[in-house]
Parts: sequence; structure tokens; C-alpha cells
Amino acid sequence: LPGLLAITLYLIASILLTVRLLRDTVEFVCHCNHIILMGLAAVLIHAVILYPAIITPGGLNLGFFFAASLIALTTALLLLLAMLFEPVENLGIAVFPVAALSIGLILLYPEPHIIAAAVSWQMDTHILLSLLAYSILGLAVLQSVLLAIQDSHLHNRQPGGFIRALPPLQVMESLLFQMIGAGFVLLTLALITGMLVLEDIFAQHLVHKTTLSFAAWGVFAILLWGRWRFGWRGALAIRWTIGGFIFLMLAYFGSKFALELVLNS
Repeated sequence: LPGLLAITLYLIASILLTVRLLRDTVEFVCHCNHIILMGLAAVLIHAVILYPAIITPGGLNLGFFFAASLIALTTALLLLLAMLFEPVENLGIAVFPVAALSIGLILLYPEPHIIAAAVSWQMDTHILLSLLAYSILGLAVLQSVLLAIQDSHLHNRQPGGFIRALPPLQVMESLLFQMIGAGFVLLTLALITGMLVLEDIFAQHLVHKTTLSFAAWGVFAILLWGRWRFGWRGALAIRWTIGGFIFLMLAYFGSKFALELVLNS
């Protein structure tokens, strides 16, 4: 029942944001504060469900669906907090349904995957930084997709419809690079703590994860340098953002999918 309630709240919040975006504010008035409160209630219930499932007496349970749900929870929470200060509420149209789906998956496939019996605070820090980096860069990808749609409509001289409800293109672009900058810093710290915690980051079971993570770091580093040095923007920035995030997702979820769901090990 708590899982179904959280799913319902997430979906209602997403629907309200969708209607708010598609309809003129004169016809449909829905204050973001109400959506934020609804989203926070969903996040709280989501956290109550996940905590005992992940923090177990035997160690951390970071199975594929549990890890995905934890990242979805973190992403939803960061978005709700950002909504208090920046015009990023439209990202909830995609973030909240994904969070709802992640709850449904752990309810349908509750098989655990314990990774450690005793985890040090250093490893906890590494995991936390990684989660935050994944979440913020995930929001950056969604922001880049919305920016691409907005840019396409403006170039085709079709500024009507929901495009009118979005912030100006310059603001959208500025928000994108703020997200990428914050995510890049967290990803850098996650890689540093990983090197300090793990004895051999290029061990056989880690080499693919390490290589892809550093590839993602390199992509975002080049993107930020290009933005600073050459003023990269538009389609070029969007492609690099999506490319970097693909490397990052393959680094973690690619290996977990193969090991846990395909090879069942």
C-alpha cells in the first residue's frame, strides 16, 4: 500500500505539471508549491520503503532495481529542492514517472543483491557522491532534451504552444551548464574517493566500470572546457551531454544488468 500511494502521488504530480505546461495559466492555475508538497510526500514514502530494503543486517543491498530506485529517489528529491530556487519544474514530467516505475519494479522484483557485510564510511562517501553525480547529470540530460525541443521550435519559428511556458532559451542553457558543472564536481570527487577506497580500480571486475566512468568524466570535462573557451552551446552541447551520460550509465548499470539479470550472478 505505501508503494502504491507513492506511485500515485508521483504520477499525479507529473500529470499536474504536464497540464500546467500545456495549458495557459489563465485557464489552469496550479501553484508549484502544491506539486512540491505532493512530490515531497511521494519521496518520503519512497524513502521509507527503500531504507529497510537497502540497509540490511547483511550489508548494503544494491541490486539492479534497488540501485535504480535509489537513484530515481535521489533525482526526484534534488529536483524538488531545485524547484524552490530555479524554474526547473518541467523536468518533473519525466522524473516523477521514472521514480514511480522504479518503485513498481522493486515491488515486482524484490530479489536482493548484497554487496558488503560491513561498509566503511569512506565507501559510504564514495557511494553517496556517485548517487548525487548520477542524479544531477541525469537531470542535466533531461534539461538538454527540453532545451533541444525549445531550440528546434524557435529555429522553425514556432514559439507557440508549451514553448511559451518555458523560461527564455538563455536561462534554460544557463541552468543546463549549472547542472553539468555541479555533476562534474561530484563525479570528480566520486572517482577520487573510489581510487582511495578500492585497492585496484582496474581489477578484472572493475576495469569496464572504471574505464567508462573516466570516459564520461572526460566527455563532461571537454564540454565544460569548450563552453568556457569557445562558448559551446545548442546542439553541440546537447550531444556531448547525452554522450557523457550514456558512458556513465553504461559504467554502472551496464555491468549490473549483465551480471545480475543476464548472467544471474
